Amino acid sequence: MYKRILVTLENSPYDEVIIEHVRKLAKLCASTLVLIHVADGWVARNVTQLKLRESEEMQQDRAYLEKIAASLDSDGIDAEPLLASGEPADEIAAAAEREGCDLIAMTTHGHKFLNDMLRGSVANKVRHNSMIPVLLVRGAPREKQA
Repeated sequence: MYKRILVTLENSPYDEVIIEHVRKLAKLCASTLVLIHVADGWVARNVTQLKLRESEEMQQDRAYLEKIAASLDSDGIDAEPLLASGEPADEIAAAAEREGCDLIAMTTHGHKFLNDMLRGSVANKVRHNSMIPVLLVRGAPREKQA
C-alpha cells in the first residue's frame, strides 16, 4: 500500500508518537521510511546561498536523525535520514515529491484556533501544499519519569 513514507521529525518528545505509529505501518506495508527534519534557524536558511558551515544545532539535528534511522534499521525497517533547511511546510512537501514518497506522516500539537492563527500550523500548510496523502497523528509527549 505505502512503499515510501516521509516521516517529519521535530527533535522533540512529540517524535516518539509518530515513530511508534509508522514503525507498525512500515512493517505492515514493507515500507521504507525517509526521516526528515527541517532546520529553520538563520544559518540553516542561508547555508547554501552564503556557503556557510552547518551550525552546531544542524549537526545535532543530523545526529538525531541518524540515531532514529539506526534504531529503525536495527528493527528491520529501512530508514533514511534527511536534514533539510528552510520553510518547514514547503520543504516537507517538496521532499515528499522529490523522494518519491506516497505518504507523509506527521504529528500535530493540537493547538487551538487562535494559536494556529498566530503561529501557523505546519501540518495544515503541508496538507494544503501537497497532493500526497498526509497522515496526522495527535502527539502527546510522555511525562518525564521521576
